[in-house]
Amino acid sequence: MNNQRRRFRPRQHKSGFRRRNVSSIKSGSNNYLQGNSGNNNFHRNGSLNNPFNLEKTIQKYLQLAKDSLSSGDPILSENYFQHADHFSRRLQELNTKIKESVTDKDIKEIKTENPKD
Repeated sequence: MNNQRRRFRPRQHKSGFRRRNVSSIKSGSNNYLQGNSGNNNFHRNGSLNNPFNLEKTIQKYLQLAKDSLSSGDPILSENYFQHADHFSRRLQELNTKIKESVTDKDIKEIKTENPKD
């Protein structure tokens, strides 16, 4: 058997895990939180851009509100009604946005068909 001892590289950190380069976080090269100030352009997975998902969410909160009202908790039911109201306003905004984008596309198509105008 070999009597020589193996030499290991010394650890940089005693805790045993690799650490991130702290200077990159401080310098701002980390893009994880940039461009998200004020929740502009913040979309989770697109679920709030799909009218069918919004309608399903509204129905879910309305059902939760009815269930909590029947169990005798008017405060929780009011909370659920407010959630349903929020998502119904969000659905209305989305429908308005979709309607405007469709009319804008129609106007552009009409202008390209009739270049006289």
